[in-house]
Amino acid sequence: MATYPPLDGSGSSAARPDPAPDGGSRGRLGQMVSNVAANWYASVMGTGIVAIAAATLPQRFSGLHTAATAMWALSAFLLVVLVGFTAAQWRRDPAAARGRVADLTKGYFNGAPPVAVLVVGAGTLLYGGAVFGGRAALDIAWVLWFAGTLAGLVCAAGVLYLLFTGLPVPLDRVTIGWLMCMVPPMVSAATGALLVPHAAAGQVRLALLLCCYALFGLSLSVSAIATVLICYRMSQHKVGPAVTEPTLWIVLGPLGQSITAANALGNVAGTAIRAPDSTALRAFGIVFGAPTWGFATLWAGLALAITVRTKRSGLPFSLAWWSFTFPLGTYVTATSALALRTGSDPFRVYAAALYIALVLIWIRVAALTAYRAWRAGSASPSGLPDRIA
Repeated sequence: MATYPPLDGSGSSAARPDPAPDGGSRGRLGQMVSNVAANWYASVMGTGIVAIAAATLPQRFSGLHTAATAMWALSAFLLVVLVGFTAAQWRRDPAAARGRVADLTKGYFNGAPPVAVLVVGAGTLLYGGAVFGGRAALDIAWVLWFAGTLAGLVCAAGVLYLLFTGLPVPLDRVTIGWLMCMVPPMVSAATGALLVPHAAAGQVRLALLLCCYALFGLSLSVSAIATVLICYRMSQHKVGPAVTEPTLWIVLGPLGQSITAANALGNVAGTAIRAPDSTALRAFGIVFGAPTWGFATLWAGLALAITVRTKRSGLPFSLAWWSFTFPLGTYVTATSALALRTGSDPFRVYAAALYIALVLIWIRVAALTAYRAWRAGSASPSGLPDRIA
């Protein structure tokens, strides 16, 4: 028997069967395939948002486009690998795979795969033209947007259905992870804005724009309700174990993404709707975005303070550390959107500073993930504890 340190960083070891004599790296790879869960797609989200955030920055830096293209390519590669692993899992043991999806206590990251697909799709539209050609990149972006949007709607509706029809959920079991299932429609709204100008003029373009606003409202409403419940739960039952602390940053995701979506949709509204309605929708980006950015900044400061406090007493590594990346990336895109709309120099500087922090955090988390994933190939299937904050 061999022991491997688990990905949740708890320091404990679990006995696992040794790989077959001819196994070596092949046996370890097979174990990784068996352990892939929905939260592994957070690595695609966190990598892809680094590329997308680069495209939204008010400033242009030498070499940034090339580096961002490489990040998009890496996120696309990771998505293909994880989809392949997931397909292999379903083929090997479909009953276990279905059980993971339907388990509310462990399936809160089911929103990660749809978001990963949407992020890679948006990156393909922004950077894929140089690789596939403009037309092919657009076609791929359309396919990924529709696939991610449909999966995200099923995920959001599914978690609500299970909450309303399943066993009662006590207050201390309310989890920030629910937001992972609520945010995909908001990502669809933000990334769909990139496709609006490419839709056929007339009713098709108008339908897509209105669909994106509907997705925006759907996600905003349920995320707001969930955030209130989360704040009340934390006021009564506090933050929770150190290993779950990074998930506090998830709240920043729907906040930042909603600001990004409101401004992105407002920018393209004029291609489908005449003034003054298009003008009002464009102004909505600031009217909604600035106050929401204020709350997002408050939450970012709160999450940072709790992270620093937890780090002093010990913050073990887990796949939950990817919660530092995508939410922060949406905060970058939100800040960039407001900087471009208002022309505010402080917003421009702050957006650049946030992006630098995002890149540094991604380097740290990606390096630790790669090291642990290879060394601890037989860790727990989720790489996370059964609960998150």
